[in-house]
Amino acid sequence: MVHLLIRWVTFSLIIMFVAWIIPGISIENFWAAMIAAIVIALINAVIKPVLILLTLPINIMTLGIFTLIINAVLFMFAAYLVPGIEVNSFLSAFIGSILLSILGAAIAWI
Repeated sequence: MVHLLIRWVTFSLIIMFVAWIIPGISIENFWAAMIAAIVIALINAVIKPVLILLTLPINIMTLGIFTLIINAVLFMFAAYLVPGIEVNSFLSAFIGSILLSILGAAIAWI
């Protein structure tokens, strides 16, 4: 249980770091980042597999690069759902989702 809480707080800090690095992403406070971490986890667990399955032909034709676009759209959707988080453009969401994926994978690896 403690390990789960540590990962949740760490992922929230990663979200705040991504918002600090990428100019088009803004987060009001740490609680918004905590809620965003939960929403992103739920979206990645429920909606993302369905979208990956539905867009499988496009994903195969682009050799998996379309998954990056799906990640950016889901990141924008999470920002839409969580009050206190704002994503200004698709490019910001695209770069932010890539950075969030890389840093999130690094945390999961540790």
